[in-house]
Amino acid sequence: QLQLVESGGGLVQAGDSLRLSCAASGRFLGNYNMAWFRQAPGKEREFVAAITTSGSRTNYANSVKGRFTISRDSAKNTVYLQLNSLKPEDTAVYYCAGTRSGLPTYSALYDYWGQGTQVTVSS
Repeated sequence: QLQLVESGGGLVQAGDSLRLSCAASGRFLGNYNMAWFRQAPGKEREFVAAITTSGSRTNYANSVKGRFTISRDSAKNTVYLQLNSLKPEDTAVYYCAGTRSGLPTYSALYDYWGQGTQVTVSS
């Protein structure tokens, strides 16, 4: 069973940066395509970014393209999400997720989820 634990969230001001981490245990993270999703209060969970097992291909939501960067370190069994130029509308709980099924943007196609980390951006 792949277990995922997110960290790195916090309260920041607009324009600041954060780096979220997703540490895996139980299985080798390198066998899974990984993604980040987020969910704001009262809204549905939405796709943010995804990365293939090798890290050679990534995909981003239009709302974060050019500001967020997803990466992975197989040696550390960890996936990262670098958040730059943060905006108040980026406020949400951020979740990492794993799948063997390509790079889907649909959350139901991900089999493994972390518990989430809160990111709050003040204006």
